[in-house]
This record gives sequence, C-alpha cells and structure tokens, in this order.
Amino acid sequence: MRLALGICYRGQAYNGWQSQPGGRTVQDHLERALSQFAAAPVRTLCAGRTDTGVHGLNQVVHLDPPVQRELISWVRGTNRYLPSDIAVQWCTHVTDDFHARNSAQGRRYAYLLLESAVRPALETGLAGWTHRPLALEPMQAAASVLIGEHDFSAFRSSECQAASPVKQMRKIEISRIGAYWRFDFDGSAFLHHMVRNIMGCLVAIGSGQRPVAWMSEVLASRSRKEAAPTFPADGLYFVGPYYDPSLGLPTRTPAMDWLPHNE
Repeated sequence: MRLALGICYRGQAYNGWQSQPGGRTVQDHLERALSQFAAAPVRTLCAGRTDTGVHGLNQVVHLDPPVQRELISWVRGTNRYLPSDIAVQWCTHVTDDFHARNSAQGRRYAYLLLESAVRPALETGLAGWTHRPLALEPMQAAASVLIGEHDFSAFRSSECQAASPVKQMRKIEISRIGAYWRFDFDGSAFLHHMVRNIMGCLVAIGSGQRPVAWMSEVLASRSRKEAAPTFPADGLYFVGPYYDPSLGLPTRTPAMDWLPHNE
C-alpha cells in the first residue's frame, strides 16, 4: 500500500527541494536515506517544491514502498540515514490513488520577520529582517486586496513553470509576537517566489515607503516589474499542504510549536 510521510527540514544548507544533478537538495537526501533503509531504490513525490533556503514544517510526500516495514520503522529507520537538519516526522498508509500534490486542497506558508535596529545573529537563516518599524493596519489593508482568485503574475518569478498564474488566496494573517512579525498565507497553490514577492510589497507598505493603494496597482498590473524586490528566503516556512479530513493525515509537527505564534 502507498505511504505518505511528513518531513521537517531546515533549508539553509540545501538547493531547495527538487532533485538536482549535484545531489544537494532535500529530495536527494530523503530518497537516498529511504533507499538505504529499504535496501532498494525509492522515489518520492512532494506536495510543494521549496526554494533554496526555505524551510519545511510538514512537507508531505508519497511513495510506493518496495518492501514491507512497520510504519514507525519508516520514520526511525529513515532518520538514521538523514542529516540532522532533515527528519521524517510521521508515516501512514494511504490509498493507491492518493497523490501528495494533486490530492492537496490547499497549502500554507508562514514568514517570520524580525523588526530590529540591528541584524539578527541567532536567527540567521531562520528569520527575515527589517530595520524599519512596521505598522500593522496598513499591511492588513494591503493584504486584504489579495484575498480571492486573482492573476498573480506581478508576484511571479520569471523562472516559474506553473501552467497558470491564476491562484486563489484564501487567507493572509499578520500578527506581532514581541520583536517578531509572523505572516501566514493560505492558498490553493503558490507561484514561484510568490510569497517572497508579496512580502516585499507588504514590508514596503508597512514601513510607509508605499501607500496601501499601491498593492492594488501592483496586482492589476500583472507585471513583475511593478512589485517590490524579492524578499529573502531566510524566514519562509512551508507549513504544509492540507487534504480532505477524511484521509486523517497529520496536519501538525512539533516544529510548528517552535515557530513563534499568537495563541
């Protein structure tokens, strides 16, 4: 029976998720570890590919196992062969028609941003940074413009391979926790660099460099040239996909409680 696994990883050391000839991606490390554990080649398919430096809290993959093992053995046995910044969190049986990407009803991302007069040290690679004070209400007003189904071409990387720039943004929540800002994005799917490009615009508006109305102008332009520069990957987390609740797939991992959040 097909298996689904939940993966958590710190993205700093890797060239994104998708396998590359150099082998320095999260997928490459995961498939090597799974193959070592199973003593047979294993290939996986993920719910959402992440870029260099982006972290994963509950990336979901599916695979068709070449051998039979206990579910907990797939977790602990695979982790034995993984580097310390990648770990399988859970494993469960799914039906043979389950597809980690196509079965997902939506995906969630979070961006953690430090507002401080000086750059981060302990949080390097784990949080973005702005030295300018931010205002919540302008950012919330600008974010509300993006809710719904839109052509997000203005926030799309030139390298994006998506068939269509039209996506549905279901929710954007912004909250402050001490010196940190947390931005949560929930959508049907996301274009390449979409969240990071939106972040650049939200920070420009929150810092007073641009008016709230600018977000509507950028969205309507459908031109990447009109938006802000791409924000760093450091504070971006792929929270994970979500599926029909009847599938019973885990939606949380311990790392989600590590990331600052409001109760």
